[in-house]
Amino acid sequence: MAHKYESGHFLEDLGHNVRALRLAAGQSIQDLAGAAGLSPRFLSELEAGRGNISVARLARIASALEQSLHSLIPANKKDASLRGQIWELVESSAVEDLQELYNWLSTRQKKRIPHSVALVGVRGAGKSTIGKMLARRLAIPFVEIDAMLEKEAGMSLVELFAIHGESYYRQLEHDVMQKFLAASPRVVMATGGSLVTARETWGMVRRQCHTVWLKARPKDHWDRVAAQGDIRPMRNNPSAMDELTAMLRSREPLYAQAKLTIDTSKHSPEESVSLILKALGASLRREKSPAPSRRRGASVRRTPATHPA
Repeated sequence: MAHKYESGHFLEDLGHNVRALRLAAGQSIQDLAGAAGLSPRFLSELEAGRGNISVARLARIASALEQSLHSLIPANKKDASLRGQIWELVESSAVEDLQELYNWLSTRQKKRIPHSVALVGVRGAGKSTIGKMLARRLAIPFVEIDAMLEKEAGMSLVELFAIHGESYYRQLEHDVMQKFLAASPRVVMATGGSLVTARETWGMVRRQCHTVWLKARPKDHWDRVAAQGDIRPMRNNPSAMDELTAMLRSREPLYAQAKLTIDTSKHSPEESVSLILKALGASLRREKSPAPSRRRGASVRRTPATHPA
């Protein structure tokens, strides 16, 4: 006798979720199957509600879609428990509602941690220069996420892309960032220029960090990269500037999701650091050191207040 999850609508709903997320990511069945290490035929059967997949293989699909595993699994409509009903509401919530829920729960449960400062922007925005200066002013470490990824992979990013491809890079970026944010003290970090295109990783960074978009004109990006001695993006490519301009335009709505925007084409590095400190100063000071608190005779520690990233 078939189990209720096999004979009911569970597999159909699971397949519907996978298909919806695949289409939203702009991937074909062949693309997703290749990235997840599955056959296109099996993936097609899964999306049709006829494929009974293992958890490990479903996790590979989630990774290839840059989604969490639980986002693929449909809610049990017959779960009458309070948790089940809440989960059903969460499953259909917009990102803005989830962010508000996250902020409320973290405040309610007093699970508040000092936020790092994450600088985002295309290469040549000034992330390393401004990041090091800001870290010195705050007396906290400065880290470059790309360097951490190269250390983890044991190779340069150019080699990593050439050997393993973008899907592997995205998963490594997510795993390294998740582990680092969970274990590290407060830092100033320079993120990879394309991090904002990885929805789940960018969402995690926005939740747990004060995010700052270092914005600049295309020509300034171009000139700064060239000044660093790297002319690879421009070599033998007469359309390089047009491609850079188009990339900046396409990513602008994602970068604009950062908590703060600083135009480094209009402000020097010193001025940019001062503007960041002025805008985030109160938040950063409140997060500097936890204060003890007592509640009903129990000895507890009060962690710093949460501020939406």
